[in-house]
Amino acid sequence: MSRGPWAAYLCLAASMLLVGSYVGLSKLLLGVFPVFLLAWLRFGIAAVAMVPWVWRSEGDAPLTTHDRLLLFLESFLGNFLFSICMLYGVLLSSAVAAGVVMAAIPAAVAVLSRVFLHERITPRVAAAIACAAAGIATLALGRAGSDAAGAGGEQHALGHMLLVGAALCEASYVVIGKRLTGQVSAKRISALINLWGLVLITPLGLWQAWSHDFALVPLPSWGLLLFYSLAASVATVWLWMRGLRQVQASRAGVFTVLLPVASALVGVIVLHEPFSALHATAFALALGGLLLATWPGAIGASSQARSARA
Repeated sequence: MSRGPWAAYLCLAASMLLVGSYVGLSKLLLGVFPVFLLAWLRFGIAAVAMVPWVWRSEGDAPLTTHDRLLLFLESFLGNFLFSICMLYGVLLSSAVAAGVVMAAIPAAVAVLSRVFLHERITPRVAAAIACAAAGIATLALGRAGSDAAGAGGEQHALGHMLLVGAALCEASYVVIGKRLTGQVSAKRISALINLWGLVLITPLGLWQAWSHDFALVPLPSWGLLLFYSLAASVATVWLWMRGLRQVQASRAGVFTVLLPVASALVGVIVLHEPFSALHATAFALALGGLLLATWPGAIGASSQARSARA
């Protein structure tokens, strides 16, 4: 810890940037694949890629009943339900609604980590959460203005509810993952929760695959599907679990602000959405939250909190 957990911060940031990018790009895939089929293909491709990670490595402790339960909950909430709620939520409402609701993830993580992990929320982390939430809320307001001009500002209550569910699932994913990283390696967590996700989605995926015409899927969409699968189920989970080993869950939750930021960047760069001064302000606020959470003065407090729990 003499160098500080900067490698862990980098892993957390990279994980959320990947999540945000594939959430944005998933809009393109949803035009080719229905939701359940897309999720099923994602878990299936990732399962093949992570076969070597499933088995227990030499020196790893065997899984306890408690570990198995946490792995199931991590997959059910953070993989299965998050994917379905997010994809259907965006379809039934809008990307603007997703940005507004996702701004609540850091606050939800901090509250859950306080309740279930008994982590103290320091004033600096609280300020970082507020700054991050303000940044993403500003971003959402900027996108709301452009969406209202083109679509009449119509929103669907069911879509909003699904997005709230996705935010709670992501917050639960962070907190449960913090418990798991103390007993199970990051690679094995990634592989096992992906397998659970594949098991849970298979009946629904087969149902939609039965009537889907795969011949109509263009070749570039298959390449995008491969990136989506490896990024969503392999890279992001492994990076997140590696980073979470050295960082408090409440502080790690601040990095989730990068999810909607990355999604917005994909919208601007790939989908050519407008970029205004309001968007620039939102990015500045979000980055300010990251600086508050990761500045060296906060590292000592994090180390002391871990020592007190040990």
